[in-house]
Amino acid sequence: MLTRDARGVVFGGVPLGNLFGDGPTTTPAYVYDLDAMEAEARALAQGFGERPHLIAYAVKANSAGPVVRALARGGAGAEVVSGAELAVALGCGIAPDRVLYSGVGKLAGEIDRALGAGDRGILAIQMESVEEIARIEARAAALGRRARVSFRINPGIEADTHAHVATGHDEAKFGVARADLPAAWEALAQAPHLDLVGLSCHVGSQLTQTGEYLAAAEVLLTIAVARQAAGARLELLDFGGGFGIDYGAGCPVKPADFARAGRALLDASPLAAATLVVEPGRSLVAAHGVLCASVISAKRSLEGDRRWLVIDAGMNDLIRPALYAARHRIEPLDRAPLATAPGYRVVGPVCESSDDFGEHPFEAVPERVVIRDTGAYGFTMASEYNGRALPAEVFLRGGRVDSISASPGVDAWIKKRLGTV
Repeated sequence: MLTRDARGVVFGGVPLGNLFGDGPTTTPAYVYDLDAMEAEARALAQGFGERPHLIAYAVKANSAGPVVRALARGGAGAEVVSGAELAVALGCGIAPDRVLYSGVGKLAGEIDRALGAGDRGILAIQMESVEEIARIEARAAALGRRARVSFRINPGIEADTHAHVATGHDEAKFGVARADLPAAWEALAQAPHLDLVGLSCHVGSQLTQTGEYLAAAEVLLTIAVARQAAGARLELLDFGGGFGIDYGAGCPVKPADFARAGRALLDASPLAAATLVVEPGRSLVAAHGVLCASVISAKRSLEGDRRWLVIDAGMNDLIRPALYAARHRIEPLDRAPLATAPGYRVVGPVCESSDDFGEHPFEAVPERVVIRDTGAYGFTMASEYNGRALPAEVFLRGGRVDSISASPGVDAWIKKRLGTV
């Protein structure tokens, strides 16, 4: 949690200002509170009560090893969307039978990795098309394995969120449309190496109410009951994730509210014995990561009294504002933020007009700033665009620096582009 005292901004028990200047690292740098992330996973688990469940953390939100290990300590498994993410999850000690593999473009080698994990492969490979059935069947046959699979089904629910993260409709590339399910069941019957163990759905991200989530879960449950009546033995039902957080405008529901709602729905169904799966990512890590940056310069134009604050973090470090029109709170590290102060448009150094973090109030030009709620989809979506090095990552635990993943530096980028490494 980010707080302020006489030492300035304190995060995870550490004064952030102490990390820079004469501290152990330079800006831009992501800083994560591992204790808070672990506590977040434990709080979500409480929403399930005694129901069998799996918190399948969406590794794409933040794939740093210390983060994944912290969430595993909090009781989470993993949901992955690539072979590399699968390797990270397994390497962080998550058991294969607590891992789900989603995604529309799984490569043969990635499927083999999932099938070869442990004694019987991972918990389930989530198939997102009818055509994928034959591909996974072929790999399972070649390896002499049985593949545990589930279907991601599009419930036809339009979530009230940004178009880029709405996934529950049939125009999305994800999942199997309900109209295609008869073909899916028929193809599955012709795949002797596949065992259907579950069904899943996902309507989108940054959900700030449970209504759409529950509507999709009801659709999935209806399909599951019919499938079980036809002879399927479903072990798990995955209602997805997408739980929102408070980016400053409020968020009336907590992740545990989604867990309680899903639990009540499943408890009252003929599939009450099934394991309930959720796939949170952002809600476990976003609020417990910040991006710290230094101010390069302030720019002012007398034309309209426009003011810009140029910082050393850009859209290559945090792309969410450019990609999703997301707004993150930006505050000075050395003083308390003011609600009513001259507005500065905070921008980065990248040569794009979209490298813009929006207007924020500053009483005076600070030396450094902190961008809040960047623990999810920050570093994992970062790039080296414009020849800019990836940011550093600082991991806090127990009120101190636990580890640092240093920036590779610009020289490493230059050598790579010159072909000398």
